[in-house]
Amino acid sequence: MRHPRKGKGVTISTPVRQRSGLALYFAVTFTTTWACWLIAIALGGSAMSSPTAIPYLLGAFGPTIGAIVVRIHRAIRRQPAPARTVRLRPSPRLFWILPMLALTSATVLAGALLAPVLGGPAVGLAGGQALIATVGGPVPFIISMLVAGPLAEEPGWRGTAYPRMRASMGRIQAALLLGVIWAAWHVPLFFIPGTVQAGLGLISWGGLAFMVSVIPMALLTGYAYERAGVAASIAVHFAGNATLALLTVDSPITQAFIAAVQVIVAIPLLVLRRDRRADRPVHADPQPRQAVTGSSPQTSRTQG
Repeated sequence: MRHPRKGKGVTISTPVRQRSGLALYFAVTFTTTWACWLIAIALGGSAMSSPTAIPYLLGAFGPTIGAIVVRIHRAIRRQPAPARTVRLRPSPRLFWILPMLALTSATVLAGALLAPVLGGPAVGLAGGQALIATVGGPVPFIISMLVAGPLAEEPGWRGTAYPRMRASMGRIQAALLLGVIWAAWHVPLFFIPGTVQAGLGLISWGGLAFMVSVIPMALLTGYAYERAGVAASIAVHFAGNATLALLTVDSPITQAFIAAVQVIVAIPLLVLRRDRRADRPVHADPQPRQAVTGSSPQTSRTQG
């Protein structure tokens, strides 16, 4: 195995080094989330009632907490950001956010409208309208849908884990594997009263459909991340959750149709997506670049 080689003012990053922090990320994320949610289970009561709501909500931010820990660890060790990292900065890439948001909502709607063909229930907006009224109106609904899931998770799953996994595998393989891990992360929610997952039940067709449905969403959010970074993956996550909530999707048949539509849409997008050239990071020490023999160098960067 090759190790990173250093020249004067230059650090060469191998795939092993680019993956650095992946194990730490998953350890912190799962430990933080599952510890909080196990406390919520032990406390009993509804997920949104005191005192259960506190560990329940804190646990949802496990992926972002994991991302923060990895970034601090990387900064202390002066390690480069993974080559596949998409920086969050003003860029024409951000124009992809609205199309990705619309596309994701369209896949959910298409699956929900196709489901009645095979005996699934018809969907409507009555349940969604009641939900909006319950939370206090459209603005609180949008904020809750944005925070609970997209903002709490995407800086971790896509912003931290995905680019490190891409250092050693293709985009479809990385998205699928991360989708399986992401689905497993949700398991404790099936035992917290008041959650959508608890309403479905872990050992049920609805629970199975939910777990499987996470994987197509991982494909779409992975593609969105490669297009426009964390902001786009947040938009996709938000669009999926909000549309499901507005249509009150809880039938396994409907969930299966939605998952099928999303797979059909996401796989070609990922396959046809051209590899972008990884940024050549500049070392913090502003010394002239020197030639390094034996391999093509990738200099380290301190951002991303």
